[in-house]
Amino acid sequence: MKLLKIMGCVLPLALLNAFGASAQEAYPRKPVKIIVAHAPGGGSDQLGRMMGQKLADSLKQPFIVENKPGAGGSIGTKEAARSPADGYTLLVGTSATHGSNPWLYDGIGYDAMADFVPITVMASTDYALAVPVDSGIRSLADLLKKGKDTELDYGSSGNGSTGHMAAAVMGYKAGIKTNHVPYKGAAAAMNDLIAGRFAFMFENTNVLAPFHKAGRLRIIAVSGQQRSQALPDVPTVSEAGVPGYSMLGWWALFAPAGTPAAVVQKLNAEANRILTSESVRNTLLANGNVPLALSSEDSRKYVNGQLDYFRKVIADSHIKLD
Repeated sequence: MKLLKIMGCVLPLALLNAFGASAQEAYPRKPVKIIVAHAPGGGSDQLGRMMGQKLADSLKQPFIVENKPGAGGSIGTKEAARSPADGYTLLVGTSATHGSNPWLYDGIGYDAMADFVPITVMASTDYALAVPVDSGIRSLADLLKKGKDTELDYGSSGNGSTGHMAAAVMGYKAGIKTNHVPYKGAAAAMNDLIAGRFAFMFENTNVLAPFHKAGRLRIIAVSGQQRSQALPDVPTVSEAGVPGYSMLGWWALFAPAGTPAAVVQKLNAEANRILTSESVRNTLLANGNVPLALSSEDSRKYVNGQLDYFRKVIADSHIKLD
């Protein structure tokens, strides 16, 4: 009788474990939502849509991008943090949502580390510094000289965006007068830059480079420590007049905290396979992005380090929201 009781306990447990394993292997069994916490047209939107399509192709379920812009990405990020931790809501987090925003916004409604599990840090990017083609500014030296004499308006995709950070830090280090004009997305800001409504802006190199090559705006520097592979003839801000300057943005795929580890690992494996494929890697590099494809644990360390970095940058440069 004792043996029968033991067997009676073991059998249901084995069946339960088998069912759980089967459910995890079946993921995803329905469409997956990817929240992009910024407006269409920017770098996070472009990468999120590419990743969503590639994941849909490999995992045989739709991965549907939903843009939820506002408050520098905080609105969409907060929604993702409050979503069920079942693998069916993901977030394209950025150097804004998980780097600068926690130090700029009071009461953003989420904890960048505690409320999320990183799936992978997908890629990093430098930022291009662009001016209107008819502005008469042909170099960073021209821009800095003008900024010594008069206040320069600069646009960005929004308060707290990495473009905002890049411009504010450059202005502080160079000792020029600037005024931030935040927009609701990169596309709107870029259109007004082309129209000459403000002096300059920083935005993802892959977003601005096609307009530079088409002669619709002029890129005079890039924000990384090395020149961009997409624009090898364009100097870095550091070599062009602000020594020691560097600013990078990045994108990571997140899930709400508590998402099953098996789901996180499956998404990590698929996303990293996509990022390291020759076609995607070459496309990212040609656009000025560097594929990273980190493990979930290494992604957590990376994001934590970036939080510390932006805390120091914002404090040292006295950056505040406009």
